[in-house]
Amino acid sequence: MGDWNGKTVIITGASSGIGEATAAKFAGEGANVVLAARREDRLNELKDQLGSQPGELAIKTTDVTVQQDVEDLVQFTIDTYGQVDLLLNNAGIMPLSFMKNKHVDEWEKMVDINIKGVLFGVGAVLPHMLERNTGHIMTTSSIAGHEVMPSGAVYCGTKFAARVIMEGLGKEIAGSNIRTTTISPGVVDTELTETITDEDVLEMLKKRFGQFEALQSVDIAEAIYYAANQPLNVDVNEVIVRPNNQE
Repeated sequence: MGDWNGKTVIITGASSGIGEATAAKFAGEGANVVLAARREDRLNELKDQLGSQPGELAIKTTDVTVQQDVEDLVQFTIDTYGQVDLLLNNAGIMPLSFMKNKHVDEWEKMVDINIKGVLFGVGAVLPHMLERNTGHIMTTSSIAGHEVMPSGAVYCGTKFAARVIMEGLGKEIAGSNIRTTTISPGVVDTELTETITDEDVLEMLKKRFGQFEALQSVDIAEAIYYAANQPLNVDVNEVIVRPNNQE
């Protein structure tokens, strides 16, 4: 597999779930990992937990809905480690709701985090990677970016948008040494469902999610690591990972 000693990874949404597991994976392989999220207390806890890993860790409190925050995150990483080899746009929320219930504030938050957060991440890191003519930009989308489910009209829309943004980016930079990957997980046991406030949806999910065993965050971290470790001439554009009995 790849040698990550001396290489640097930025992970947004690093305070829990897939972001946390991916941070542990890359730090364990010797990478410098910059943990970014809004919850500074949780980032400090995670940094302490991973302190015995061979890779060095740094934290940067970041709100991906604020462009300057994301620009500062990338600049902080360059100032600290000299380069960015991999950016994982992983911050996201999933407050599913039926459109008839008009959870407008939650719609807006999903657009801001799930779409604008990806755009701001790409915009912040791309000039640096183009200058070096190397790097890898990854984004966590979802199986919901491939198929629409009841209560997921807005969420699925944001995850489809993330996929399209990454596909468009890949076409724009084709021929460079910068790679792009979209990771589309199925059902994973994370904090995502804790953002759901629509009681109708919560009742529906109790019946639906009990039908199969969810993946663990480490399963997705392994898929991310796999895509990141292909030869430089191999660009794994998309990876779909779901429980083997999820339709």
